Amino acid sequence: MSEETKKPAGKKKFELDPALAEYRGIWVFIEHERGVAHGVSWELLGEGRKLADKLGVQLAGVVMGAPGEDTRRYCQEAFYYGADHCYLIEDPLLKDYRNQPYTKGLTDLVNAYKPEILLLGATTLGRDLAGSVATTLKTGLTADCTELNIDVDIRSLLATRPTFGGSLLCTIQTLNYRPQMATVRPRVMAMPPRDTTRSGGIAEQKLSMIETDIITKVLEFIPDQNTNKINLEYADIIVSGGKGLKKQENFQLIRDLATVLGAEVGATRPLIQSGWVEAGRQVGQTGKTVRPKLYIAAGISGAIQHRVGMDASDVIVAINSDPNAPIFDFATYGIVGNAMTILPALTQAFRDELAARAAAVPA
Repeated sequence: MSEETKKPAGKKKFELDPALAEYRGIWVFIEHERGVAHGVSWELLGEGRKLADKLGVQLAGVVMGAPGEDTRRYCQEAFYYGADHCYLIEDPLLKDYRNQPYTKGLTDLVNAYKPEILLLGATTLGRDLAGSVATTLKTGLTADCTELNIDVDIRSLLATRPTFGGSLLCTIQTLNYRPQMATVRPRVMAMPPRDTTRSGGIAEQKLSMIETDIITKVLEFIPDQNTNKINLEYADIIVSGGKGLKKQENFQLIRDLATVLGAEVGATRPLIQSGWVEAGRQVGQTGKTVRPKLYIAAGISGAIQHRVGMDASDVIVAINSDPNAPIFDFATYGIVGNAMTILPALTQAFRDELAARAAAVPA
């Protein structure tokens, strides 16, 4: 065998199909309901702005809704949060979210204007819409991403998400199909600054559907009575407990500290599964993603399943008896010790400090 035949073949450079090269630009679906836009839309515009700048393309928002819903206000907000352009579909059929008309409208927009990347929030609505749009367009969709980046050389979206039950992070690329689609959970990305000097153009498109084309009907809207009881995603302070608390009665120490701080209460999946805490308080890959100013984690090891839900917190204080717990690798401050001893001491210290401040205020 000659020396030349022994040489391994060089890695073949990926070349984008010419038919896909015409796809350009990054789009963010602007989700709104009952007169309120979902914050994840603005977070995605902030991330989309970074990706668009790397690729040298425009960033656009996509707004869909019924006449009278002030949809143009959402377009203007999209400009404030970084969009250069906005695509708008107004139609009475879009008054309440239904999968068919929203899928039809967004799919037709994509086919008409050909964006290379389409981002949606990983909300109940966003997950439903993203899956049906990706299926209709026969393209790839990476769900529940924790990080987005770009391989500029081949214009490929690098969408990172947890896999294997949250034990690993993997980066997924959609090389041979367009648009490249991804959903991102609320609070994973930082909220961008709001610049009211920005403006942009609005392109309007008709929805090519009639009511009889739609199978589902909205009979009544019944608001969830428990919606406002747990609001982990937008809490400034969260005190969370894990299985290091040993037994259920010890979780009261988490609640006591949270009460003094005016904080929300969080927990890890094992505690939810054991019935210690209601499911809406789970932080992590299969729970909520949070970005508080202060996150206190007691008895939590810091496995990746939990980390992906809270490591974007401004300040993380970890309390764990194991000095080698993974959470100390990314915590801002670490306390090695028994959480059942440290939590009451912290609670009392904060209580005393608040009482002292109150006493110092003139009557």
